[in-house]
Amino acid sequence: MLNHVVMMKFKPEVTDEQITSLEKMLDGLPNRIVEIHAYEFGRDVIRDERSYDFALVSLFANPEALQRYKTHPAHIEVIEILKKRCEQIITVDFYGSDASSLKEYTPEPKFEQLFK
Repeated sequence: MLNHVVMMKFKPEVTDEQITSLEKMLDGLPNRIVEIHAYEFGRDVIRDERSYDFALVSLFANPEALQRYKTHPAHIEVIEILKKRCEQIITVDFYGSDASSLKEYTPEPKFEQLFK
């Protein structure tokens, strides 16, 4: 699966009501765009100085499905609102790895063990 991650930093003047409205719009996208396999989003709860305000994680079968999502009219409608409400938006797209497919963890030997 192709993971699509978006992080948003809202402009200072964006209200809680505007964010709630955005959440409602985002919540409706999976019902309108069949390419979405999984869709989660939410507000930052830690509020660290490095934190962004809001994040979205979605899964797609392949880059072509992600491209269809990006050009879907319902998605474009959300993007137009985000452009007005965000001072910064960053994204990353990557193929995820299932943790069960990773090799079993083997700790590095301690320095003393290397010279036994």
